[in-house]
Amino acid sequence: MANSFLKAAKKVLKTEADALEKLKDDLPIDFSDLVEFILNLTGRVIVSGVGKSGHIGNKIAATLASTGTPAYFVHATEASHGDLGMITEQDLCLLISNSGETVEMFDILTHARRFSIPIATMSSNCESTLVKAANFQLCLPMADEACPIGMAPTTSTTMMLALGDALAVALMEAKSFNAENFKIFHPGGKLGAKLMTVSQLMHKDDAIPLVKTETSMKETLLTMSTKGFGIAAIVDEIGSLVGVITDGDLRRHIDDLMGKNAGDIASLSPITVVGETLVVDALNLMQDRKISVLIVTSADNKPIGVIHIQDLLRVGVA
Repeated sequence: MANSFLKAAKKVLKTEADALEKLKDDLPIDFSDLVEFILNLTGRVIVSGVGKSGHIGNKIAATLASTGTPAYFVHATEASHGDLGMITEQDLCLLISNSGETVEMFDILTHARRFSIPIATMSSNCESTLVKAANFQLCLPMADEACPIGMAPTTSTTMMLALGDALAVALMEAKSFNAENFKIFHPGGKLGAKLMTVSQLMHKDDAIPLVKTETSMKETLLTMSTKGFGIAAIVDEIGSLVGVITDGDLRRHIDDLMGKNAGDIASLSPITVVGETLVVDALNLMQDRKISVLIVTSADNKPIGVIHIQDLLRVGVA
């Protein structure tokens, strides 16, 4: 029985993969023109659909909006009961319907044509009412649905989803949309945390465990204890970082520790990061080097902060 399940799964994936290959080799003629049009659009991309196409449309709208192209989803049925007022003459309507004859979509179509609002359609039926009325036609290649009765939207919705992603990514590349832009729209959750920089989390000013090379070990140990990072940053007479003292350094010099100064036992050329380092990169560095604290330095090698692995874990980086 288990083998039959795997066989069915592989058949579905192959059917959908073959359809995506067809789509790749035969992208809609209007695709590039639509990208150009959206780039110059002063309004928003209004995505609409019903049923499974509506669910796909909702995801496409969310992807566009989160990657720098203002967009939102309007349910076709709700549009007929007042939500048409959400669509302005500066917008573009992207109507998604596998058959291209979804009756619930016709009110949006009529509204768009009445007010000269440009229309793009995504459909498998190039001869349908919705497609023929559109300014931009995103026709999907003919392909069998992956379900055994050939009726449940499977292959068709996979192609819709992929084409929506292709549209969003093409727009991202055209706008040179980068990680900093992405961060603006994703301040929360793990994504937002990973896009934070070290400077946003580091402990600064009096929190930095700083001592000079000539500082006695008694005072150095007091600094390490009161600051609570288990490390001391050693600076020279002009305030440049020259080394660090960790628990390991203390253990290596335990026999004659109190007779030395900070500079005598410091580990030179310590591992550091700059404030612009992404916190996810700082975490990877800590894990690779098996350390739990990093000193943050300025361009001229002055300590400007300290960050602990717990700071990163607390905001959900890992």
